[in-house]
Amino acid sequence: MTTPFEVVRETPDLLVINKHSGVLTMPARGDLAKEKHLVGLLHQRFGKVFVVHRLDRDASGLILFARTEKAHRYYSGLFETRAVEKHYLVTVEGKVADKRGEIDKPLKQRGSGRVSVAFDGKASVTTYEVLEKHKAATVLDVSIATGRRHQIRAHLYSIGHPVLGDPMYGEAAKQARYPRLMLHAWKLRFTDMKTCKPVSFEADPPADYIGVLNAL
Repeated sequence: MTTPFEVVRETPDLLVINKHSGVLTMPARGDLAKEKHLVGLLHQRFGKVFVVHRLDRDASGLILFARTEKAHRYYSGLFETRAVEKHYLVTVEGKVADKRGEIDKPLKQRGSGRVSVAFDGKASVTTYEVLEKHKAATVLDVSIATGRRHQIRAHLYSIGHPVLGDPMYGEAAKQARYPRLMLHAWKLRFTDMKTCKPVSFEADPPADYIGVLNAL
């Protein structure tokens, strides 16, 4: 069986992982409780790891794990203070009119698991730049200043451009035509704990993502 991740960088303090679509970051409850997750798989191979941030189950791409408590405090602090540059390759429904844009709308988690724009939600900022336009879809480079649950998906849905392959926020019957969520974390940039110098990582979109693009 193919391992559902690749190791991009391994040091005594951190792991930078390229996660495949369909893999949980950490243990889940309910119907997904028995599914494999990255934390468990990495524990088997590297010993104990600490979650610094997460990727949705059906998203793919770069995710950082700490390997010591000191590294966990440091890298978690970078994410909390927004000192990490994160870019996502996101393909959305429809043609996005503006070359660049910013979505500055508070988000609130609902009991259903969905997240929606709400005046009493948490401050959330998403910026985007158009990379490609297809007949009925647009490829965006998306960057987030905050890291709310489902932030990219909920924000893009709020402006009328749900992420392709996202039945939770898009029209379920229409989104079911796509084999995966078209959201890929492709760039990470942050200051390394040991060297105090900026490091950056990039993971090209996988074959299943490119396959959908080619069919648009």
